[in-house]
Amino acid sequence: MPPELRDKDLSVLQIDRSLKQTGAGRKPAKALASGAIAIAVLIGAGAILTRLLANVPTVEVARVAVDSSSRAGPVALTAGGYIVAHHTIDVSSKVVGKVVWVGVEKGDRVSAGQVLVRLDDTDYRAQLNQAQANLAAAEANLTKLEAGSRPQEILEAQAAVEQAQAEFDHNALILRRTEELFRQNISSQADLDNARAQYDMSQAKLESARQSYQLIKIGPRQEDIGYARAQVEQARAAVAYAQTQLDATRIRAPVSGTVLERQVEVGELVSNMNFGGTGGVKASVVSLADLNDLQVELDINETDFPKISPRQDCRITADSYPDRVYRGVVAEIAPEADRQKGTIQVKVKVLRPDDYLRPQMSAHVSFLAPETGRAAPDVLTIPRAALIEKEGHAAVFVYDGGRVALKSIRVGRNLSDGVEVVDGLGPNDRVVVKGIEGLKSGQRVKLRGA
Repeated sequence: MPPELRDKDLSVLQIDRSLKQTGAGRKPAKALASGAIAIAVLIGAGAILTRLLANVPTVEVARVAVDSSSRAGPVALTAGGYIVAHHTIDVSSKVVGKVVWVGVEKGDRVSAGQVLVRLDDTDYRAQLNQAQANLAAAEANLTKLEAGSRPQEILEAQAAVEQAQAEFDHNALILRRTEELFRQNISSQADLDNARAQYDMSQAKLESARQSYQLIKIGPRQEDIGYARAQVEQARAAVAYAQTQLDATRIRAPVSGTVLERQVEVGELVSNMNFGGTGGVKASVVSLADLNDLQVELDINETDFPKISPRQDCRITADSYPDRVYRGVVAEIAPEADRQKGTIQVKVKVLRPDDYLRPQMSAHVSFLAPETGRAAPDVLTIPRAALIEKEGHAAVFVYDGGRVALKSIRVGRNLSDGVEVVDGLGPNDRVVVKGIEGLKSGQRVKLRGA
């Protein structure tokens, strides 16, 4: 091949470096690629969110209807008062101590036996340890007495008797010799007196050893054992008392309820005695009440008092929620009037309170006046469309806070405007009437038109 052709063919295979991109030219391409990926991620997330929102079913609800036409009479009297807890408990301490821990706040719900406050238990734990040590010592002494004498102790006492016997025999022999020598005028009167004294001492020592041997052989007296048993029981009682004092440093809720007031802080001193005032030593640590047991406290004028009777039916509305109606009954009438105000205190029990009602809220009570006998209770009804069957029982979906809950109910008569509800629902509940198909208890839903 000619050289010029060979050079021409090789030039075709060479790379034209003028076409190579610079680093600055690659950066816009990378930025475009990153932007495209971000847009794709946003589009995907939006699609997923749209799909999730589309899965939230839309329902239509209706409030449980109250049919008051069955009442025997109209409203006899309407009066205003305040909602109060039927029983308020001030939880106190049984022992004196400094607060080291408080486990509740105002508004917390607690169960019976839950620890509310802990006190410093250093002194009470030391007292318990001392009482347990005293009990161990008393039990050891009783065990020793009940076991009786050990064989080694009996042998030791027997050896002491033999030693005393040998000493007595020796002194007796010396006394006889000294008496014989005294008769022969060889020993003096002083020698004879010393020999007799040694004889008498050894005789007494022998008798004492014999008595000790008999006592050790028989063992302790029953009176001593009984006294030791009494000491053990006394020590056990001291341990139980010390344990009770130690347990009392953990102040527990006596009943289930809601904390109305937290009355102590860490570092304050509490006592089992009320010294008065709010400063210094505290007697109560927490105020509790069962908010499922509420009453409305009212002062009724003496002129209106004849319109009220025990167990009279009432209708209650809280001023904060005038659209919510609660059934009530006259539960307590004061045995005496307040002559300064010219009123008589009446308490009306709220039959089915809920979380909307709080102590110290203002409320109005309508006292119903039946024509004959007691007023009949209201009839609760729901639309037939809300009723479903679950495991052979009637049930409905109750709407509350954006979710639905399946609730079993007991139904009664079929009425013209729906179905009577005997038990399971209240007058303020809302039930699902449309969109029930496919619903599950606890599922989030949205209201139609919301």
